[in-house]
Amino acid sequence: MSGYVVVDLEMCKVPQAMRTQYPWGRETIQIGAVLLDEQLEIAGQFDTFVAPQFGSIDAEIKKLTGIEKKDVKNAPDIKTALEQFLAWIPEGAPMVSWSDNDEKQIRHETQAKKIELQGLDRILENWIDCQKIFSEKMQSEKCYKLSDALVATDICYSEREHDGLMDAWNTALLFAKMQKEQELQLNPYYRTAREEEEHLKVGIGDLLAGVHLDGKE
Repeated sequence: MSGYVVVDLEMCKVPQAMRTQYPWGRETIQIGAVLLDEQLEIAGQFDTFVAPQFGSIDAEIKKLTGIEKKDVKNAPDIKTALEQFLAWIPEGAPMVSWSDNDEKQIRHETQAKKIELQGLDRILENWIDCQKIFSEKMQSEKCYKLSDALVATDICYSEREHDGLMDAWNTALLFAKMQKEQELQLNPYYRTAREEEEHLKVGIGDLLAGVHLDGKE
């Protein structure tokens, strides 16, 4: 079985004073992931806090993620956490995340800390951007928030945003829906509002047709 691994990282900020030692602006403090089997059903989960080396959990990060200093105090460092994560991933399973930020974070953080792990390059090179797929399904160039995409697709989800495992779980539900539905089925209320918005744009376009800024027809 391969399936898909849907992952979400939570991060803390790295102070400017530490940038000479670690040039990347963020450090991972949580890795959350779920496994989708070949039938696109959730078949397992992975969750670990990660102890930052250069950053710290300030009040803003605590409020945003719910993660506290005590949660990461005895947590593994990023190398150990990634080793555990890689051991959990089924062979050949592509990675999925909401946007490409998590892929970039792993790539930059491991490079900055000179971490080399067997199998890491494979997952970084086999990464699927779920946000991009959603925008394509919506025929839009907009970068949607995960919460907005879940509402639009009528997926019941946990409102606990910025928890790595919960965000991975919600992303997995949306990704599975997009894989199953050639034409994405939207929430009827959202679809109606979207159609009205498109109609309004067309109406305004018709009103402005032939009108020039210099006042000439």
